[in-house]
Formats: sequence, C-alpha cells, structure tokens
Amino acid sequence: MKNIKFIVLGLLTIAIYSCKKSETKFRDFFDGHEIVYPGAVSDVSFTSGHLRAELKWPSSPDPSITKYVVYWNNKADSQVVNITEKQDTIKTIVSGLQEYVYSFTIYAFDKDGNKSIPKEVNNVKVYGDLFTKSLSNRNYDVTNPYSIDKNGVLTLYFISPDTINVTNVGTTVRYTNQQGNIVEKNLPAGSNTLVITDYKAETAINYRSSYIPGRQSIDTFFVPEYSSFAQIDPYYAIDKSLFRSMSLPNEVYADFGTSFEKLWDGSIGPQSYPNIFHTNSVDMPHFFTFDLGQVYNGLGKMEETGRDCCHNPDQFEVWGIADINSSHTSLPGNNAGWKDEMIANGWTLLADITRNDDGSAPYKFNLISNPPPVRYIRIRVKHTANGNTVNSNISELTLWNKL
Repeated sequence: MKNIKFIVLGLLTIAIYSCKKSETKFRDFFDGHEIVYPGAVSDVSFTSGHLRAELKWPSSPDPSITKYVVYWNNKADSQVVNITEKQDTIKTIVSGLQEYVYSFTIYAFDKDGNKSIPKEVNNVKVYGDLFTKSLSNRNYDVTNPYSIDKNGVLTLYFISPDTINVTNVGTTVRYTNQQGNIVEKNLPAGSNTLVITDYKAETAINYRSSYIPGRQSIDTFFVPEYSSFAQIDPYYAIDKSLFRSMSLPNEVYADFGTSFEKLWDGSIGPQSYPNIFHTNSVDMPHFFTFDLGQVYNGLGKMEETGRDCCHNPDQFEVWGIADINSSHTSLPGNNAGWKDEMIANGWTLLADITRNDDGSAPYKFNLISNPPPVRYIRIRVKHTANGNTVNSNISELTLWNKL
C-alpha cells in the first residue's frame, strides 16, 4: 500500500510539471501575449458606380472595434473606415478604381491593433468609359414620331427602352421654347410619350438617355452624345368634324350607295366599297366642292387616298377660296373655259397633281407656298389610273394647316 501512495504522488508531480512546461511553450509561441479577435465583418453587400464601388455591412455588436480596413489589389491598396459613434450600418465608397472586376478583403480592428478574421468580397464589377460607350439613346417611333395640334402642343412618341443588362433612368429632351430659350424635359423610363406645350416651330429637338448597370448603381451613366429627333413639320391636321359637303351646279355627287362623308370619316388606307366616295357618271374632267368649316390662313399640305381597287384619280387639281357666296362658277369641269372662269371668280389653284401609281395608297403632297385664306376646297379630277372616264373613287382626304 505504501508503494502505491508513492507511485500516485509521483504521477501527480509529473503531470503538474508537464502542464507548466506546456503553458510556457504556448506563451512562448504567441510571444507571451493572449490572441484577441474582434468581431468579424459579415453580410457585405456592394453597389458599383463609375470607377468606384460602395461596400456596406451591418455594424458589429463588438464594442471594442474602432475601425475597419478595406484592402484590394492583393492588399497593395487600402482604405480605413474609422468608427467614431455607434451606427447600425457601415458604409464606405472606394474611389479611384479602374473598369475591372475587384475582390476586397475587410478586417475589423480594436484600439490595440487586434484584427478580426478577414471577410472576402468577390466579383465587384466597376464600370467606366467602356460601359458608357456601349450605351445608346432610346429610339423614337420612326413610324409615328410625333403629333401636333392646332394650338402647337407637340407630343413626341418613343419606343420602350433597352433593358438588357441595364436599366433606363430617363431621357433628357432638349428643345427651343417659344421665347427662344433652350429647355430640357425628362422622359421617364416608364413613359413612351412626352408632351411639349411651348415648342418653337421649325427648331431642332435633341435627346440623350441615361442608364445604370443592372438594377442598382451609385452613379448614373449618360450616353456620350445627343441624338437628333425627327424633324418637326410645323403643320397640324385640321379638324375633319367641321367638314361639310356641298351641292353646286355642274358638280358630281356621291352615288352608288356611297356618301360624301366617307371622304373625312378618319379611315386609314384604301377602303372597299361602299366605304368610299364614288361619283356619279360624268365625263372627265369633273369636280366637287366641300366646306372646311372655317377659314385657314396657312393650308400647306394635303393627302388623298384612293379606293382599294379602281377608278382612283391619278391626275387632279386642288382649288381653294375663302368665300364662295360670290364665286360660283357656271361651266362644267370638262369645258375648255373652266379654269379661266375659276380664276376670274377668285379661286386659287393650290396644287396640280400627277400620280405615277395606281392611285390607291395615301399620297401626301404640298400645296402652294404662301396660300391665300381658304375655307372651301374644290377637287377637279382629270384622269383615273385605270382609265375610267366617267367615275372617280376616293377613300379619304386630309389637310394640314401651318402653325
């Protein structure tokens, strides 16, 4: 029994000595200092910009942290984020970067210089001039770029913006107002139309779009150059609801179950019978007259659309006058003296048209420059595309007045 006691005592002595020796070696390994790790950074998010990036992460609950250090370029570059007060979120913007995909490493430090374990943030794409040069301005609707009313209110029409890898922020439209000043208006990304109420006629309109990469960015990127909008023709379509037919001597009239009103019912493109104006049978040239409903001082354009098949005018004249009460003519349209009588009674020849097609498609043409005031329009049909000599067909007539 005595020998057993000596053995146990010996083992305890050895164990205590071994522990003291191991602890000394541990202190020697860490240079006699205890290792302290401040609370590590977590849940880092980033937002790119123009040659810079914003990093953001929740503030650590560790009260000992006095700063964070962000490293990049294999720790060749760094940025210190000092903590001077309690905050829920830590944010920092790293500037002076290149157009490149970066990796960042973030450490937390306490006042004694102890640092946390690192937090890596990878695939941070930074944008610059190459990205900017890849952008293009939003397109306007080339098939219907604008409309303008009699009050000069201009509406511009755009198509939806490109959203592949980018987000359109808006489009700046630059124009000249009626006072001669340059004005800028913003077309939001979600809108395809922009209304301008003070546009100065016959001046240029330019526009430039802006974007952000992806869905979020700390910077907005602008297309380097403005684009030119379609040239604005300073004419508005006059109100067809005021048009009225007339029944005057020697004129043709609507026949075969058609009506005069089909000439201004707003139809688009060549129409089929009976949705047309079909004259009665009178040898050509023959003519008809209609009332615009009010006097216009700047009629400058007209469009004529034929029928979808036949009897379409391909040679015709357009005449105008402001007051018809003392300007009636007595000769039929196929009389050799008809034109002289028209001029003698105050009518003005606004256009003498020859079409080189089948006469069916919409055909827009200019009237004379500096026209007189006009309220009444007279159309004299001289020839049809298919050679019919007694009947003419028209689907629609449209006129424009200058602002």
